[in-house]
Amino acid sequence: MSETVLLVGGGGREHAIARALEGSDCELYACAGNRNPGIDRIAAGFETFDTTNTSAVTTYAEEVGATLAVIGPEAPLQAGVADALSDAGVFPFGPSAEGAKIETDKAYQRRFMREHDIPGCPEFETFESTEDACAYIDSSEADLAVKPAGLTGGKGVKVIGDQVDKEGAKAYLREETYDRVVLEERFVGEEFTVQGLVANGSLRVTPAVQDHKRAYEGDEGPNTGGMGSYSDAGLELPFLTEDEYRDAVGILDETVAALGDYTGVLYGQFMLTADGVKVIEYNARFGDPEAMNTLPVMNTDFLDVLVAAREGEDLPQLSFAPRATVCKYAVPEGYPDDPQGGTPIEVDEETVAQAASATVETNGDARLFYASVDSRDDGVYTTTSRAFAVVGIAETISEAEGIAERALSNADEGVRIRHDIGTEELVQSRIDHAAELRGE
Repeated sequence: MSETVLLVGGGGREHAIARALEGSDCELYACAGNRNPGIDRIAAGFETFDTTNTSAVTTYAEEVGATLAVIGPEAPLQAGVADALSDAGVFPFGPSAEGAKIETDKAYQRRFMREHDIPGCPEFETFESTEDACAYIDSSEADLAVKPAGLTGGKGVKVIGDQVDKEGAKAYLREETYDRVVLEERFVGEEFTVQGLVANGSLRVTPAVQDHKRAYEGDEGPNTGGMGSYSDAGLELPFLTEDEYRDAVGILDETVAALGDYTGVLYGQFMLTADGVKVIEYNARFGDPEAMNTLPVMNTDFLDVLVAAREGEDLPQLSFAPRATVCKYAVPEGYPDDPQGGTPIEVDEETVAQAASATVETNGDARLFYASVDSRDDGVYTTTSRAFAVVGIAETISEAEGIAERALSNADEGVRIRHDIGTEELVQSRIDHAAELRGE
């Protein structure tokens, strides 16, 4: 029986999900706060509205006869969209609002880890008073990570000793006046992500990815939603050993067991430290950009995963093409602090395809994923958030990086790109740092 799938969300991650379902035995519909032109091209129907409005989502799902739904962003999960869809008889691949607290409430997240004795948890304290948090910062001899407990779009964390000093951290808390704050020990090392698909007690993991949060090359500047990312042709990254990857998967295994009835994506953001693998945070959905590294090389039909989840079956074992990927985001000038939108986008799918076909590599490919853009009658324009991403796919990271760069060669007008992501120099610096952490 053919399925009808509702995709909730309109970013680059959701464009990757739409492309993963393209060609499967399903009819795709989508809803988002913005009209993503890439998703619009694939979907049989696309409505724009606030996707944290649970009644609007369920009404649209019922109108199109959805049998399955995939919820991309974290805000609809927090709002209970998965719960509302389930109540309406539409199976959601995404956790309930309670399950999503593993991401949406960082204080809960750390208490959950401590309560269930999950490895990799830092020492932490939570505060509801800004002044109490500031006093703790003053009293601590160690550098701390300062985390608002709620959602901040990946931009809220400030790390003492890296991004700010103690005075800067206190000024940040007093300026923002968050309701609750988590202060935890700072991890020093190399970050990486492992995303797992979860349903009916099954965990199926994907290749490790390294995201780049900082706005500027050389890991300088403020945090962003993610400027780009890369993965290797196997499960591990070049700086990770097989045992270190397995340690991260083991942490996800224990987390899934503790969560119990959880359906959707469980994203583990880890830090490889001198003391092993630690947990920076969890997300309750695919990463953006990490979904754009993972889904294009997944051989397993994503629809088969969704159907198995609904039917109460073990999820299928996942298969991935032995290809490396490099994702680079184009963002408006001034992003993230003072973004300037309204620039026409010069890159399209034909340009990206030509970049891949013009290479000497065998089996090279390139994908364009639209994110936060303004689709007008006369073309596509930037907004004030991340505009689009290009993913190069090849046998090696270096070849994939070259493809992505060629595809983006005409995209410098009005947008900015971190050109160092996936370069041999950057990857080697990660390898050297990991070796230093191990004492090699």
